Amino acid sequence: MSTAQRHPVTLPGGRADEAYRRVRETAATLLAGSRSAAATPVPTCPEWSVADLVTHLVEVCARVHGRVTGAEPVPVPSGAVPELLELWERLSRPVEEFLDGPMSLDRGIMVMDAFTHELDLRRALDTPPPVDHPALPIAMDVVVKGFAASLEGHGLPPVAAETEYGRWVASAGEPAATMSGPWYEVYLALAGRRSAAQIRSLRWSVDPGRWLPAFTWGPFRMPEPAEAAPRG
Repeated sequence: MSTAQRHPVTLPGGRADEAYRRVRETAATLLAGSRSAAATPVPTCPEWSVADLVTHLVEVCARVHGRVTGAEPVPVPSGAVPELLELWERLSRPVEEFLDGPMSLDRGIMVMDAFTHELDLRRALDTPPPVDHPALPIAMDVVVKGFAASLEGHGLPPVAAETEYGRWVASAGEPAATMSGPWYEVYLALAGRRSAAQIRSLRWSVDPGRWLPAFTWGPFRMPEPAEAAPRG
């Protein structure tokens, strides 16, 4: 059974509904009045444009909306970012009410997916990462648990992840290695946005080579150097 031990941190937020709302509102702000951004490539999501990324987020919201309301699935238009953002806002109220319930894996995954794609959008638009974000503690817990399951699947011992916000231990037991760095770099490494060389460049207590295969897990694939987003 995969586990993630979370140690005291100073992260803000942690409510899934507020975290998800922040992602949606941030995306709307970043894209306000910028029709030309729709075709901008998203480096961390090969073959996706900004419009594709927003379409994905709205499609996820529409699926959850249908599940929690029992309504027929809402068709999601493609390509027109202002219309997509308007639909996302319209669908979000019952979805955010659902997210306000007790924390669960499906709620956590929805927040993690949205937050990770906000970071992708920021990279595509050359916008700095957020200084703090209410989605980060939820998303970090999810990716650490996913990484823990990958470690166990590869028969590898636990790894501790340390950032300015605290320490997480992926898998049960005493960590055999510690990976340290700014939260943004550690998070992107765990979320399939950093190459092997970039992961190695984090501060490690031991050589990380044996653990590198575990950074490909679930929906995340460790990118080749040419695909990995530059630091920033």
